[in-house]
Amino acid sequence: MSGHYYSKKPEVNHNRQTHADSLRGFSMKFVTDAGVFSKTGVDYGSRVLVETMQLDEGDRVLDVGCGYGPIGLTAAKLVGSGHVTMIDINERAVELAKENAKLNKITNVTAIQSDLFEAVKTDRFNVILTNPPIRAGKTVVHQIFEEGYALLQEGGSMWVVIQKKQGAPSAMDKLEAIFGEVEEMTKDKGYWILRAQK
Repeated sequence: MSGHYYSKKPEVNHNRQTHADSLRGFSMKFVTDAGVFSKTGVDYGSRVLVETMQLDEGDRVLDVGCGYGPIGLTAAKLVGSGHVTMIDINERAVELAKENAKLNKITNVTAIQSDLFEAVKTDRFNVILTNPPIRAGKTVVHQIFEEGYALLQEGGSMWVVIQKKQGAPSAMDKLEAIFGEVEEMTKDKGYWILRAQK
């Protein structure tokens, strides 16, 4: 398992690449590497989430399972004077997220290695964004929903991207059980974008 992206310390050999991309109209560059999620460029699910998510100036945002940073770094550009905290269990991904923040001259972000919410338990956020680590299993995904709820301020929202075939309907049921109010914001090529409101 140690070579997989959902591990603290990937042991696969480095294979760094740089990919140029455009997200929400921003031209960005991302350094990726072996041992992190979607190393060949921004995956379709993250892209759909980025294009759909609604953020306000000044929001405090948490990106759970940030990988090398495409969701969180785009969010940082959208919240202006706000702040984005990016967390991932994967040490290599967190280092890349920090590097990509510098590369794209984004300063209103913090990237932290964290086993789920361990490092941010005392913080509170307006918005949580997640492309959850499906391969880590349903228990972990549901834990993100449950523990994330506690970190959201009243009126805050959690945005989730999940593929239908990887459990979107059951994810929606779980979110409804926790939050009460869940909306399907978009469906695109089998990916569902869900917004749960606290």
